[in-house]
Amino acid sequence: MDEQPIQLLDHSRPPEPMKLGKIHREDYDYVRKGSCSLFMFTEPLAGWRHVHVSERRTKADWAEQVRELLEDHYPEAKRVRLVMDNLNTHAISSLYETFPPERALSLAKRLEIHYTPKHGS
Repeated sequence: MDEQPIQLLDHSRPPEPMKLGKIHREDYDYVRKGSCSLFMFTEPLAGWRHVHVSERRTKADWAEQVRELLEDHYPEAKRVRLVMDNLNTHAISSLYETFPPERALSLAKRLEIHYTPKHGS
């Protein structure tokens, strides 16, 4: 599992299309149109991935994505191994801050979390 903030950009001037004998021209200047956050879950050996785009990346956003992973994508799995970085929102406590205690506990029991080394990337 990983997440990444993304800048949403647009052209300040439209690019000039290619013409016979001329290359495609595009100005380096851009207009910022905001930002978003991508959440991505992947299971490489199964050839599966799930991407979700969110306006932000809060503890509640992460907890909701984990709930969706466990209840919607792997409802029959007894335990799911989740490999992710040490971002402050990636914690079991995020489940308890987002869901009622009983539901948070049932989700937490199904997770086996492995954190990547702090400066591993």
